[in-house]
Amino acid sequence: MEIKLDQSVTPFNLRHTLECGQAFRWEIFGGWWYGVVKEKVVKIRQVGDKLQFQSFPERVNADFIQSYFRLNDNLPRILSEINKDEHIRKAIQHFCGLRITRQEPWECLISYICATNKNIPAIKQMIHNVCKRFGRKIAFNGYSFYTFPKPNDLAEARLEDLRGCKLGFRARRVSETSRIINDGELDFESLGQMDYEKAKLKLLRLPGVGHKVADCVLLFSLDKIEALPVDVWVKKIILEFYPRFFTQSFIENVSKRGSLIDHDYEKFSDFGKKYFGAYAGYAQEYLFHSKRIESTIKK
Repeated sequence: MEIKLDQSVTPFNLRHTLECGQAFRWEIFGGWWYGVVKEKVVKIRQVGDKLQFQSFPERVNADFIQSYFRLNDNLPRILSEINKDEHIRKAIQHFCGLRITRQEPWECLISYICATNKNIPAIKQMIHNVCKRFGRKIAFNGYSFYTFPKPNDLAEARLEDLRGCKLGFRARRVSETSRIINDGELDFESLGQMDYEKAKLKLLRLPGVGHKVADCVLLFSLDKIEALPVDVWVKKIILEFYPRFFTQSFIENVSKRGSLIDHDYEKFSDFGKKYFGAYAGYAQEYLFHSKRIESTIKK
């Protein structure tokens, strides 16, 4: 199937969107991107202004693709509103068409619990191990893919089996959070209907969920586009580009600490939301991806 895009109205770049570090289960083979979304393998590529896609074992339609890649977001307006300075302007120019994805909340939650203190290749490997061990295999186009385990699969898993997926200290957190979700103590649909602050407080009660994990789940799966996750890259960006918005003593103290304490995190995140506005999550992702690519090139 195919979707034709009017790039002047609906700018989209598949590569930037899938390479920017927000989603962990997409790989490129033979010029096509493959990912597992809602227990279906999606095969997709962009050729000019066309998105060509297939899926297996069930066929997905254009609405499915448009929802996942948020093609209905008014990206020109969003980019115009976050375009506050030369730093974000440069990121927008280089990576225009990058869009926030709308991931499955359950998968996004567990993925970002696994992402704690790990780089992207290690995160991908952990999630692959979990899916291979506890998910269902789907063979498609000569490749093997695995569905993401359901809450009961991980809630009932032995701790040693989770550790066998190289989760380390995250294994217990994944196990405990899976039990809470499986028992119905947290409902993602109702979470999505709450405002940002209330939804974040609910997520912060879960084992393994701190401010950054909560903000990632809110941004990448629950439509809270104002959420601004702060990791080591975003910390570097703020200290390098926006130190004038903080006191010198705060900058010195944060620079000395290896990791962010809650107070530091909240101050950085609050700054980002006030400075960039309602679409701060988009600003974060453009700056984050731009900084990572720049760092890779310098190496």
